[in-house]
Order: sequence, then C-alpha cells, then structure tokens
Amino acid sequence: MVKIVGVRFRNAGKVYYFDPKNYKMRPGDHVIVETARGIEYGTVTGKVQDMPEEKVVQPLKPVLRVANAEDNAKAARNREREREAMAICKEKIRKHNLEMKLIDAEYTFDNNKVLFYFTADGRIDFRELVKDLAAVFRTRIELRQIGVRDETKILGGVGICGRPLCCSTFLSEFAPVSIRMAKDQNLSLNPTKISGVCGRLMCCLKNEEETYEYLNSKLPAVGDTVTTASGLQGEVSSVNVLRQRVKVLVDVDDEKELQEYDVNELKFKPRKKKEKGAGRGDRNEKGEKSEKGGKKNKDRSKDRPKEKDHDRKKDRAKEQREEQPQPEEELELELLEALELEEGLSGLEDN
Repeated sequence: MVKIVGVRFRNAGKVYYFDPKNYKMRPGDHVIVETARGIEYGTVTGKVQDMPEEKVVQPLKPVLRVANAEDNAKAARNREREREAMAICKEKIRKHNLEMKLIDAEYTFDNNKVLFYFTADGRIDFRELVKDLAAVFRTRIELRQIGVRDETKILGGVGICGRPLCCSTFLSEFAPVSIRMAKDQNLSLNPTKISGVCGRLMCCLKNEEETYEYLNSKLPAVGDTVTTASGLQGEVSSVNVLRQRVKVLVDVDDEKELQEYDVNELKFKPRKKKEKGAGRGDRNEKGEKSEKGGKKNKDRSKDRPKEKDHDRKKDRAKEQREEQPQPEEELELELLEALELEEGLSGLEDN
C-alpha cells in the first residue's frame, strides 16, 4: 500500500495525487509541490489515504512542504501580479489587432512562467504577441487556447436554476452530453432551454440520464399498441416517466376514450434498447455522427432508377404542387425554420 494525498491547483480543477511523506495535513491546507510546470502552490482536497501500489501512476512526486505564512503571502502577491498581467496582455492584443478574447492569466508559484488563457474562433498567429510579452515580463510566456466550456468554468456564473455553475464549483472534468439525453428526459428541444451559460448543452443533463434510461426501458413508446388488464387494446397517447403512468386511447362503446393506467397493468412488447449513436443524424456521446443511416440511404440511392423523361418529371412536380394546400412561400418558410432548429441543436453538442 502507498500513501497518497489529493491536491488541486484551481477552483473545481482536476485533482492530482502526491506522496505526503511524513507531513500532517488536513483538507483545505495549502502545500508546495513539484509538477511538470515547476514548483506549485496547491490545496489539499482530502485526507491522506492508502492506495494499492498497482493503482498508483508512477512516479509519485512528493509534497515538498506544507505552506507557511511566507508561501501564503507569495501566493497572494502572485494573484495581484496576475491582474496586472491581464491588463498588459489585453493592451498588447489590441496593439496587434488580434481576434482573440483573453480569459485569464496565471503565474506559476516560482514565477518561472506566465500562462495566458484565451478563446478564438480559429487558429491565431500570436508569435509577435509572445515576443512583446516576453520583453515586458522577462520570463517564459505560454498562451493556451481554450473552449467555451473551459471559459465558463474559469469565469464562473449562475445557471438558470439560480445556483452557481456546476463546472465552476465541483465538476473537475466535463462529461460528454448529447441531444439524445434531452429526448430521453422529455425535455423541450428549444436550444435556449437546454443550453447552459457557455452555449453548449447543460452538463446536468448527464446527471439523471441513467435513471431515465432505466425508467424508459420499462415503458411502452408513444404510438405502441398495448393491452389493458380488462382486455381492451389501445394506442399509447403519452407517458409519465417518473410516475410510470401511461395514457392509452381505447375504444369503449364505439367511442374513443383516453384512460390512464399504471405501467404494471398493461401488456406490451418491451422497448428495444437503442444503440448509442444509432440512426441517421444521431450523435454518440462523443458528439460524432453515426454513419449507419447514411450508408443505408446511399445504398438505396444506387438502386433507384434514374428518370430520363423530362416531361414525366414536370408532370410529377405539377401534381405535387396541386396536392399541396399551402402556398410555396409558407412551405419555404417552414423548411427554413426546421433547418435552423436542426442546425441550432447540432451546434449545442460537443464536437
């Protein structure tokens, strides 16, 4: 068994493990450790614990010392210097007319390096900017481009639930989130209601996904035919996932009647489990499009006979226009709205 202690360097940041040596430390204490970036000032996240040696990633670096009053004062001075560095860097960015948004600046504890975090739409050539910053700070400069989710994690904020953002308070890593999770939870697919402050799908959609998958597996799908305990057959109109109740449209005395049943009172074929990423246009948890549906459609397109008769095409188009009761302008508007909604939803997923 090997003794380890978890240390975090940023609020809600990833936890790294170190050898505590013989130091006595409690959660919340500050320690000085050596990392790949140099000497760092971190916060202990939990008690010293024993871990099997085969589960520990070697080499396990040791804690150099528990932070003293001088170390705490130096860390506070670094925070002040980071604010000054932010102002200087923003001025240099304006000078070089670069299309980038500066998010944060960070000094390593030993002041050997200054890190600047920024967001941008594409790749940025900041070589001249780095030269100017190195001339001002007289130390190593590192610029890191981050995504919108990392930006929100650093800046923080308040979610639509009225609480501080999960990513900036306790989430150490981002979990993949997909549109399928919102569909499983019967949420509105309006992008403004299922997206977070960062503009991506809300991380909390992942929290109850396993529960909804289990509950949905016990329910019939909307449109399925079910048989009630009294022998009546009907079509499922709607389901209440959490209450496990089903509304069924049944025939009673030659009239359609909507009745509500507990799922245990109904007989139906169990729902097939959906494969993650299956179906055309669906995305798996990594946000990658599935190719199954696309390939099938491509194969079908090869089997379709090509229309060579131009007149037949014209007649067919004319018939379709006559059958359509709505004017063409309204149809084009509806098509545009559907395309915009589809693009908006796909843009919320993680690429």
